[in-house]
Amino acid sequence: MPSTQAKSSYQPSAKSQLKRSHQRGSYDYDSVHKILDAAPICHVGYNIDSEPYVTPTTHWRKDDWLYWHGSSASRMLKQQAKSIPVCLTATLFDGFVMARSAFHHSANYRCVMAFGNAEMIDDQDEKLAALKAMFDKFWPERWAEMRPINAKEMKATMVIKMQIIEASAKVRTGHPIDDTEDYNADIWAGILPFNHNYSSAIDDPQLKDGVFLPDYLIR
Repeated sequence: MPSTQAKSSYQPSAKSQLKRSHQRGSYDYDSVHKILDAAPICHVGYNIDSEPYVTPTTHWRKDDWLYWHGSSASRMLKQQAKSIPVCLTATLFDGFVMARSAFHHSANYRCVMAFGNAEMIDDQDEKLAALKAMFDKFWPERWAEMRPINAKEMKATMVIKMQIIEASAKVRTGHPIDDTEDYNADIWAGILPFNHNYSSAIDDPQLKDGVFLPDYLIR
């Protein structure tokens, strides 16, 4: 298994080697990890009784390990807890690329495919630390503000981890690439950017009087 101390990139096999537009691909840790860390949602592909399933979920990363969680009653997680091979994908959509012909319309994006074996975290201390790491990724400072997780909640929650064995990143940036003869056409071309931003927070209608949005969420 690869180690961030021993190598600087994942070693692709036939299943993770980019075939189409391979010039947009990379396998180095930095490229792969940046996309995984920036994406709030991933999709996990796996098999149940030889039938394919792909499930969306939130994820987070520590070193070479990816984590996701859900209900202990989840059919998806119960299957993944058996240490089965999975393919996890994460995508960031950055905008539509508008060309002068239908064929050359495209999209700017950043995506990762990661492969490994999913397994359940049994150790309660490791499980709690993994859940804290999720909060530290999405909402730093919030973990210390909340009441502690109780035993019933811990039992009802399953956390899955997967060491990344192989991974590839693929990124498309820039303007349309049109046929040479089309550049003189009287057709607008360019990029319609898509930005990943939060909107203003919305108070819970049952929020206690005098409780305000904390500074760390405003930031």
